Amino acid sequence: MHAGVEVGPHAGVAVSARGLGKRYGVGPTAVVALDGVDLDFAAGRFTAIMGPSGSGKSTLLHCLAGLDRPTAGSVRIGDADLGRLDDRRLTLLRRDRVGFVFQKFNLLPALTAEENIVLPLAIAGRRPDPAWLRQVVAAVGLADRLRHRPAELSGGQQQRVAVARALVTRPWVIFADEPTGNLDSRSGAEVLRLLREAVDTLGQSVIMVTHDPVAAAHADRAVLLADGRLVRDLAAPTAEQVLDALAGLDPDSGRTRAGAAPAR
Repeated sequence: MHAGVEVGPHAGVAVSARGLGKRYGVGPTAVVALDGVDLDFAAGRFTAIMGPSGSGKSTLLHCLAGLDRPTAGSVRIGDADLGRLDDRRLTLLRRDRVGFVFQKFNLLPALTAEENIVLPLAIAGRRPDPAWLRQVVAAVGLADRLRHRPAELSGGQQQRVAVARALVTRPWVIFADEPTGNLDSRSGAEVLRLLREAVDTLGQSVIMVTHDPVAAAHADRAVLLADGRLVRDLAAPTAEQVLDALAGLDPDSGRTRAGAAPAR
């Protein structure tokens, strides 16, 4: 185990889903976004969630992170069964045990970079561990930008602030939803390298939704969804393997077909 990294009681698995279902609406017009998903996400590993548009990947991330409640099945983060938590305890779990990195950086414009980084701790009434804060700031390369406000930072720098904010609470898991979606290729590669290093050097667990096969190639594992179901599970994926797997999915039906164009 990496020093200074707090993990849940079930150290081998950071997050697990069993029979996970999510349905929007009722009757014949109901939309099934997730259909009986069973997945374990290993602690200290980097997992990418992929699939065609409408496959359920963002819904899965939101249910895993406790941002949305499933209509069937269960989710555990560490030793916490999310279905057994009331709204208050779920909010505390997300604040104290979960880190988030979104496509839109979600920084507060009136706060400096440092104030944005330590915001989750400030909300909880906790002071940052100075040594850990220095380590996180050094890891994301922001030591000379801490007094800058978001408007004074590039998009890549703002996303690095968001990554640092996700790390500062030493969460059980970081959820990243299209973290490179608003960035140019160079800044996006920088953010992916940071997430990779968070796993390799800080012992972090990262679960990322992405549409980009190159981004998925930074992960230890890529899981592919179609029509709300798990259809492929790739270990140590390359961009080419992911692209080939996506190319075999029909976005309209989720069935495999030969010669399909890559899903974007």
